[in-house]
Amino acid sequence: MKITRFPSNPGPAAWEAILPARAPFPVLETDETADWLIIGAGFAGLAAARRLSQARAGDKITVLDALRVGEGPAGRNTGFMIDLPHDLASNDYGGSLDADRATIARNRAAITFAEDMMRDLDLPKGAFQKIGKINGAASAKGMVHNAQYAVHLNALNEPSELLDAKQMREITGSTYYQGGLFTPGTVMLQPALFMRSIAQKLSSNRVTLYEQSAVRALDRVGDMWHARTDRGSVKAPKVILAVNGHAQSFGHFKRRLVHVYTYGSMTKRFPNDALSGTANWGLTPADPLGSTVRRISDPNGTRLIVRNRFTYEPDMSVSPAKLNRIWRTHDDSFKARFPDLKDIEIEHRWGGHLCLSLNNVPAFGEVDVGLFSACCQNGLGTVQGTLGGMMAADLATGHQSRLLRELLQLNAPSKLPPRPIATLGARARLLWGEKKAGVEL
Repeated sequence: MKITRFPSNPGPAAWEAILPARAPFPVLETDETADWLIIGAGFAGLAAARRLSQARAGDKITVLDALRVGEGPAGRNTGFMIDLPHDLASNDYGGSLDADRATIARNRAAITFAEDMMRDLDLPKGAFQKIGKINGAASAKGMVHNAQYAVHLNALNEPSELLDAKQMREITGSTYYQGGLFTPGTVMLQPALFMRSIAQKLSSNRVTLYEQSAVRALDRVGDMWHARTDRGSVKAPKVILAVNGHAQSFGHFKRRLVHVYTYGSMTKRFPNDALSGTANWGLTPADPLGSTVRRISDPNGTRLIVRNRFTYEPDMSVSPAKLNRIWRTHDDSFKARFPDLKDIEIEHRWGGHLCLSLNNVPAFGEVDVGLFSACCQNGLGTVQGTLGGMMAADLATGHQSRLLRELLQLNAPSKLPPRPIATLGARARLLWGEKKAGVEL
């Protein structure tokens, strides 16, 4: 099958842009044969490569990515690796107790796997920090959401701490928030550093990663899959598709994946003492459609990141006019929270492609003979992508586990209505949700 459509990636990948330059990985320019082919070098793809390298020590593993590692969606999130339920389609992130307990167990298995990679591959400390996160509430309604979520977490026997306005000011340096809810299990990533460090450490005579090598066609011929790029090809008996919503471009999960973009802005580095509060923190909004905010600091200075706005983009691209409207929203959100920093300039702005399903399940499993999908991460690419890559490798190698059985027992992604109805419904739902978010945006 020819691959003719690729997701756009608006703006620079800021997390990669603020890192020192690195030596590039090679571009595929030959015809090769491997035991395993992984398409996509994001969280899912690299987790699958790591898992396969552990399970099949003598096998040759090839990883292809269309972009430079860290410049695709994996490097365009805000770096939250969340252990608790975080359903973006809900009012307060939670669901039923039994479903949430299962979600927590799966998320923590993925975090443990990532933590093991940090240790075993000796990744830089700044790539992975287990410092927890805060749900920030800027309104009475947000305070109610946090209180309800705290009750829900208590029923799950999960620790949390409600914070008042003074505590929020002491942490964030902002008077914008009426309160917050701290939970300790979230890992804060520098996602581009995390991804490219894993890619570098995995690369060997057995694991070969090619970047800027987009797969233009994928076909099964006999007992082998043939993937063709602009300059080369790879043959392999088994393939793991780790491309999130791009899976539809490969002919799978048609009319079952919801393509959403979300957007981030990052300031220039400014002096640490220009903002009071603690040095490194991450804040998700009490309302799921509000603003996520992060502060990253080191001895050289501080940066702030604001992430908000969701848009439905079934063609996987965003118009310049829409981007300009979104950047104005970011500026307003930033100034409202940090009015004393009004002279601090935004250095990087970007968009990132998310993939959701209507019933909040992954696009996971063996979708053709020897072709395994680890796609549709429902807005949680860091943790659910890692889990999907791990489990796809286990499924492909025949390794059974409770986690794998749970994933295989989930329903398939629900079918969408016809495109005009789906587009109108999704865009109306997002606009209404952002309006209801109010000052949380």
